[in-house]
Amino acid sequence: MIPSYFFAHGAPSLVLEQHEYTAFLKNFAASIPKPRAIVLFSAHWEHTTQAISKVDTYSTIYDFSGFQDELYQMTYPAKGDRSISDEIQSLFKQQGIHSVMDEERGLDHGAWAVLKLIYPNADIPVVALSVNRYLTNEQQYQIGKALSELREKDILIIGSGGIVHNLRRLKWGADQPETWSKSFDLWIKGKLEAWDLKALFAYREEAPFAQDAVPTNEHFIPLLLAMGTGDKTRQAKLLHQSYQLGTLSLSCWQFD
Repeated sequence: MIPSYFFAHGAPSLVLEQHEYTAFLKNFAASIPKPRAIVLFSAHWEHTTQAISKVDTYSTIYDFSGFQDELYQMTYPAKGDRSISDEIQSLFKQQGIHSVMDEERGLDHGAWAVLKLIYPNADIPVVALSVNRYLTNEQQYQIGKALSELREKDILIIGSGGIVHNLRRLKWGADQPETWSKSFDLWIKGKLEAWDLKALFAYREEAPFAQDAVPTNEHFIPLLLAMGTGDKTRQAKLLHQSYQLGTLSLSCWQFD
């Protein structure tokens, strides 16, 4: 059974950068069997109803401004897989999760920037899924859990977001992480490794510096979604942790 993963997608320029995290992403594909398809939740696709992409070939969305010209020339023309889209909707229905199909939307940078580093040839079908910031943390986890059996069919499930993601608190030029950023990450690490759902669902009240680390929750949600897919075995493993600009957390978690 293939594990699921949470990847931090950093800034849109991640795909052009060269550092420890991008090296990790470029080498990641060699560490797992090639999946039959990829199912990816992106923090940058928000919808109040669970949306499922159902396309033949994705367009590339440039949902950012002010970055290098080279970024706007990049494409990631991955194929979709309509049968897997239908299967996902059926799994959601079995768990009482209402969903809708989207046959037009392309891949945003939360999806393609990470995928282009891991699978640069865009040769694996992708089904993109939205996130909903208005659900409870337990509901987020249950959405992930509903898809857990896909892992038994050689389908790679990815949550793409950021555990510490506060663009107003970035420290330009900083080469060391801020203490509060590390404190929040360390608290989350302990709860993930212990699979302490009660604490994680209440992270806003219990975690140190939660409001600083997660001013809005759309980037944190993919972590809970990916974690939910591992509910059967409940094993979490941190594969990478580094920081940019003092506070931007770049991490990868594996859920077996």
